[in-house]
Amino acid sequence: MKKNVLFLAIMLTSLFSLPIFSQTNDEPVALGLPGDNLNLFAVLDVFQKSKTLEDFERALNDPDSKVNNLDLNNDGEIDYIEVEGHKEGNTHVIVLQVAVNSKETQDVAVIEVTKDKKNKVHVQAIGDEDLYGKNYVVEPSDIVSGTPNPGYKGDATVIVNNNTTNNYNTTTSPSYVSASVSAWPVVLFLFSPVYVVYRSPWHWGYYPPYWRPWRPVYYHDYWGYHGHYYRSPYYRRTAVIRHPRYYNNYVSRRNTSVVVRNNRTNGRYNSTYNGRDYKRPAPVTSTRPSRPGNTTRPVTRPTTPSTRPGNTTRPVTRPTNPSTRPGTGTTRPTTRPVTPTNPSTRPVVRPTQPVTRPTTRPVTPTNPSTRPAVRPVQPVTRPAVRPVTPRPATQRPVDGGSNRR
Repeated sequence: MKKNVLFLAIMLTSLFSLPIFSQTNDEPVALGLPGDNLNLFAVLDVFQKSKTLEDFERALNDPDSKVNNLDLNNDGEIDYIEVEGHKEGNTHVIVLQVAVNSKETQDVAVIEVTKDKKNKVHVQAIGDEDLYGKNYVVEPSDIVSGTPNPGYKGDATVIVNNNTTNNYNTTTSPSYVSASVSAWPVVLFLFSPVYVVYRSPWHWGYYPPYWRPWRPVYYHDYWGYHGHYYRSPYYRRTAVIRHPRYYNNYVSRRNTSVVVRNNRTNGRYNSTYNGRDYKRPAPVTSTRPSRPGNTTRPVTRPTTPSTRPGNTTRPVTRPTNPSTRPGTGTTRPTTRPVTPTNPSTRPVVRPTQPVTRPTTRPVTPTNPSTRPAVRPVQPVTRPAVRPVTPRPATQRPVDGGSNRR
């Protein structure tokens, strides 16, 4: 009986604790920036489900999709998001922008679609720095590549290339779209030969007839619509831009608004949080440092070669030492005589200082000019002693001669 009561107590405790854990997991995550009101995870999901860029623009501004919650000019109404396409080779740069007023336009995000040499397609949604901060990037996850995404179901008509007949026909997509980016209908449309670069015909004060702006909702309500994307296995956030060269080309023509910058500085976008708390997103690091690491490899490689080949730094200091020793410009001959194998440099240096070197040569005992000065001193004394002895010998014959006489 006691065991049954204890079991029931444990079960009730676990049931009451479930709402607490669910509230912790569902706690809103926000950057504290105006980009919180346009979830890039949801934007990328809408992009996957679209057939053309025109459909993509319409879906973004559809109130039923509840994706757009931007009010950058702070007039109490949702802003219309325009889509503008650019093409450079096998790269498509799709810009999302908002007309803040009749004179200023603010870029919100950029979607880059690139096909590499192996015909593999890469898609990234990069948030604008004024709205999301630096390096806020969302991309499809490669972990579930090849598995269906149950989030998309439909009968989208996609233009495909018939390589056999060289004709371009339409086909109906399956009941789901594979997680492989190459199978997305909008990607097939972008790389089809019938694609023409799309530019939104709408602008400030001139909008499509279906557009009816609505009042923005508080961020905690907006989080309830799209918070599940942060746990989705099909999309992930990263801090690495795959193709920085194309992104840098876009940055050179990027549109910014003074109104948005002033509203952000004055804290006018903070009212969307309604004074309620939220969590900051966890810092993101690169999950694939080898592939998009073109931006990081040059940073680390120059540091290692400078330490490994120390020969590159030693010769830089060595030439400076001989330049200070002689005090003159003759640095080359001073280093060459160090090696005894190069005799051609000795006469080059000796003639330059003929006054000092001959004065030092007589000091050495090997100089033959001093030897004859010492040798004649000894032979002068030797013959002075030797003639003393032979004189009696010369007198003997004289005596003998006298005796003979």
